[in-house]
Amino acid sequence: MPYVSTDRARIFYTDSGEVGRPAVVLGHGFFMDQSMFDPQVEFLAAQGYRVLRWDARGHGQTESAPGDAFTYWDSARDLLAVLDAAGVDHAIVGGMSQGGYAALRAALLAPERVDALLLLDTEAGASDEAQRSDYRQLFGAWTDPAVPIEMLADNLAPQLIGGTAEDQQPWRAKWAASDRAAILPAADCLIERESLVDRLPEITCPALVVRGEFDGSSTAERSAELAAGLPGSGPVVTIAGSGHAANWTDPEPVNAAIGGFLTRSAILPGR
Repeated sequence: MPYVSTDRARIFYTDSGEVGRPAVVLGHGFFMDQSMFDPQVEFLAAQGYRVLRWDARGHGQTESAPGDAFTYWDSARDLLAVLDAAGVDHAIVGGMSQGGYAALRAALLAPERVDALLLLDTEAGASDEAQRSDYRQLFGAWTDPAVPIEMLADNLAPQLIGGTAEDQQPWRAKWAASDRAAILPAADCLIERESLVDRLPEITCPALVVRGEFDGSSTAERSAELAAGLPGSGPVVTIAGSGHAANWTDPEPVNAAIGGFLTRSAILPGR
């Protein structure tokens, strides 16, 4: 399976579709991995796109030194390194939740390489103090071996994944098999991220902002702030009845929104 070595990490990624086609690179949300985009890979590949997916530091099959601190700027460079490894000069860059944080930073670091942004259940702001407190409590419990993973998953899965028990089960199984302490550097990265709201006008490429109606992590207000701040974005596309992982639990309307956006933006396989 393909890896690319970056600063202090080996980034795992997958590559689907035909070389030479317009590329889409997708970054996943927290506590997840690149497989959360399985429903989008099938859709985009059928439309003629090449799809790259990557595991963020602290997640999936990506390897980094235990306790090694990083920021979402490092994650953005990891994303760009995946493009380099795949021989892709420029791409449609997408991300869900924390994947969106990396995508926005990649657009600021290398705007010439970002054809468009697909921003799913994400935001541009920093955590407020109440969110930081909640995160610290969650990660304290997550890394405490005395706290059963079943109890943590019972609380986390409905909020983070949503949907049905069947939608949640693959992630519950991955969490049960994971090294829970390995998440700490990623947790610090999440908690300490800075706001990009004031820099959004610098990002001028076409952008799509999608949000699940009942997403309790990326609020309606923060999604609207993101869309309003990006010159190339239209209004937020809201997925009715969905939660934080709308692309996983409700792929049909999310894929329809992505397909329509790419058509309107004229970023087509036949270009």
